[in-house]
Amino acid sequence: MVYSTMIGEPWVSWRTEPNDSDDRLEDHMAQTHTQPQDSAAAYMIGAGIGNLAAAVYLIRDGHWQGSQITIMGLDTHGANDGAQVSQYETEWGNSRLANDRGYLARGGRMLNEETYENLWDVLDTIPSLNSPGKSVTREILDFDHAHPTHDVGRLLDSHGPRTRGDGDDWRHMQFTMSDRIALTRLMMLPESRESELNDVTIEQWFAASPHIFETNFWHMWQTTFAFLRNNSAMELRRYMNRMILEFARINTLEGVTRTPYNQYESIIVPMRTWLADKGVTLIDHRRVTELVFAEDDPMRDEIRVTGLVWESTSAGKRKTTGRVDVGEKDLVFCTNGSITDSATLGDLEHPAGENLDYAPSAALWAQATQHFFGLGHPDAFFGDRSQSEWTSFTVTTSDHILLNEIAAITRQQPGNALNTFVESTPLISLVVHHQPHFAAQRPNETVFWGYSLYPRRHGDFVDKPFIEMTGREMLEETLGQLARVDTRPVTIETKTEQIWDSIVNVVPAHMPYASALFARRSLGDRPDVVPPNSKNLAFISQFVEMPFDMVFTEQYSIRAAQIAVYHFLDIPSSKLTKLHHYERDPRVLARAAVTMLR
Repeated sequence: MVYSTMIGEPWVSWRTEPNDSDDRLEDHMAQTHTQPQDSAAAYMIGAGIGNLAAAVYLIRDGHWQGSQITIMGLDTHGANDGAQVSQYETEWGNSRLANDRGYLARGGRMLNEETYENLWDVLDTIPSLNSPGKSVTREILDFDHAHPTHDVGRLLDSHGPRTRGDGDDWRHMQFTMSDRIALTRLMMLPESRESELNDVTIEQWFAASPHIFETNFWHMWQTTFAFLRNNSAMELRRYMNRMILEFARINTLEGVTRTPYNQYESIIVPMRTWLADKGVTLIDHRRVTELVFAEDDPMRDEIRVTGLVWESTSAGKRKTTGRVDVGEKDLVFCTNGSITDSATLGDLEHPAGENLDYAPSAALWAQATQHFFGLGHPDAFFGDRSQSEWTSFTVTTSDHILLNEIAAITRQQPGNALNTFVESTPLISLVVHHQPHFAAQRPNETVFWGYSLYPRRHGDFVDKPFIEMTGREMLEETLGQLARVDTRPVTIETKTEQIWDSIVNVVPAHMPYASALFARRSLGDRPDVVPPNSKNLAFISQFVEMPFDMVFTEQYSIRAAQIAVYHFLDIPSSKLTKLHHYERDPRVLARAAVTMLR
């Protein structure tokens, strides 16, 4: 199989035959000139994809033994969700549900073949668990090329899947000249002047052209990437440049790369399996509550972690505590913020409620800032939930009647991405994946999920705030939205009784920090991956500062992991995976210009 992608250096291209991956890996290892540090250990705080990737880089590029690495996480999923509901009940902050049947996906993130260079690099090292002889990269891209996304119902209103009811008008961005000027000014602001966007919200940037928030562009952009008007204009600028390739096809989401199953089973499980096979110690249900720093430098010119204080977090079990002593040659990789922290779950008859605890990963970050300057400001991201909260819900059914109705209304088969009800007050969107979305899913079962970006708003068909709704009420609200956009002679309302008979569970999940990474911010609010004068501490998360790249992506976390590992192992930065700059490609810019004017 030959792929058209041109990601990374030659040793990580995907134009290779199935059996040459070992040779390419040996070639790459020889390039690093790094010897294993047998006397050192690495401690990963957080078990998300960033720290899993850091462990892969240590082993693959640094020649470390897996036994030198310990990964401690609150749960096994991180932000890449996908499991049976019952598996979440033992995780930190969750309680036993009255109905724990069915499946749960608190959220999902869209992959991109062209701009997730580090992701494909790392996953090319990991063997697929479902497709012998393939890497996870090859498995995902093979699946995606066989099931390409083409969303013809991206926006839904009372006219049906073509908004405004005017032929192909759903393809149009609907910009005014004022909109175009303001958006172009933002995109063309050079990185050297990014400080001009300090503490500037998207709404403030477009204050002279508020019409943009009524356009097809904004309806699609905000629900594709989960931006709110009070989020950072700085981050929007980065997105518009890094994802300029997608601007011309955002109406169909053809640039979205999908995994065979949910991302937890398709990405995280293979990574954890490979690391465990290499001897890495993975400890679940463990929260690090304190970074202990060396006190032999009264001027605080050096950052050196000497210990980690921890507590167990397994639900329903006696809490235990302890400390890990960090040696002089040891490394610490800290997740300084997680978008799924403090999430809560409900079920068909119960709302999710709200956990008002400050995000535990951000609390650890805040503890570090009490010792040293220059480590950022956690409150910029975790101090105002109005910039970050949204509520999702996962629906499991015992037959396909609801799935078939959604397919008929949207005029597309499952797997074609994202549908937004633009007239819904809580702004509800549905994500109906290719089925099955879970490996254990039975042939008769359907699983899909949806979300509200404004969960404090009342529903249009259930008169209460979306956040306060039970799973049943969320589905009732969704069925009302589907009925409103259903233009067929025999509508979904005639199937209501059959649909409710098929419902196994609807699981609400409230996530107070789901979009915290987009919060209004200034330069300096996020720490460097490796802070100045740090001898053994690195931050790996969506809340670190890196030039050009964009958050809310697996790419960002994995890029941070590579930077951290290469820094401490003295691997030249010239060896970092090369990033594309499509914002400099005349052909891409020409297509974007045509879209802007359409």
